[in-house]
Amino acid sequence: MTGLVGEFATPVAAGEVAEPLLEVTDLRVRFRTRGTVVHAVNGLSYRVHAGRMLAVIGESGSGKSVGSRALMGLLPETAQVSGSARFAGTELIGMPERELRARRGADIAMVFQDPTRSLNPTMRIGAQVAEAVRAHSSLNRRAALDKAVELLGLVRLPAPERRAVEYPHQLSGGMRQRVMIAIALAARPRLLVADEATTALDVTTQAQIMELLVDLQERFGMAVVLISHDLGLAASYAQDVLVMYAGRAVEYAPAQVLFADVRMPYTRALLGAVPQLEREPHSLLPVVPGQPPDLARLPAGCPFRPRCTAADDACGEAPPFTEHEPGHWWACWHADGGEEAR
Repeated sequence: MTGLVGEFATPVAAGEVAEPLLEVTDLRVRFRTRGTVVHAVNGLSYRVHAGRMLAVIGESGSGKSVGSRALMGLLPETAQVSGSARFAGTELIGMPERELRARRGADIAMVFQDPTRSLNPTMRIGAQVAEAVRAHSSLNRRAALDKAVELLGLVRLPAPERRAVEYPHQLSGGMRQRVMIAIALAARPRLLVADEATTALDVTTQAQIMELLVDLQERFGMAVVLISHDLGLAASYAQDVLVMYAGRAVEYAPAQVLFADVRMPYTRALLGAVPQLEREPHSLLPVVPGQPPDLARLPAGCPFRPRCTAADDACGEAPPFTEHEPGHWWACWHADGGEEAR
């Protein structure tokens, strides 16, 4: 990502501290498997400020989740991680596991996509939340259970006292996701990563969870990284949007700027695939043509070239990810013209 490392600038709102809470620079993640190297993340850089929500958008396999898990040391031993990720000035990449474990939950917490797989089916809900509370405090069992009920109420779980003595299978998918958010908030982290946290939910419940995250973000001044493939969510809730493709950043801007003036053909293609009420009933949804590249055999030049109708010989060289307009970054030779990718 030529031209990005050390220069990436997120707009600063009035009264906001200029220093980022999280600054990721040239992050790279490789996996070696059966003699093949998978280039999952390829020089990713971005910043997240306290009190702001950054939406990281892209198709499955674009490196969104791998990049976030690399920050928290949650990747398998086969992963080779390089680059820098500084949280409040402290380097996370290469930090010993014991120190990382202390920071998980306390500084950075993550809410995963499937709460059914994350929650223990044999433990009551209150006990699971209390376990997270005690991991980061000196509270005794009784006090931790009381705190757990308080957290369940904070995430708007109906009848928190009753839900605390129930098991995960007795709750709906939306309720289970609220429990996971309560666990993530147990130590009041400064950064919350929501990794596809609403994907498995119906539209109504999805909106409720997103509104809850926004409310909690404003109440506690947290930074939030929302990982999703849904540009509609990004447009509705995020202050900043980072679009990823093939492990790289391809477009970044404040949400209002990006959606008013999309420059990257891949971003336009994703936006075109969002369902619209005005489309004819039973009509086929537009899709991004082709398939994402094999990350073990990345093509030369722009990785989106094989799927882009605007591609030409210039795309044989990878475009740099640079700030072309104030606060608006993209990686494309044809962002100022050319046919839209469909």
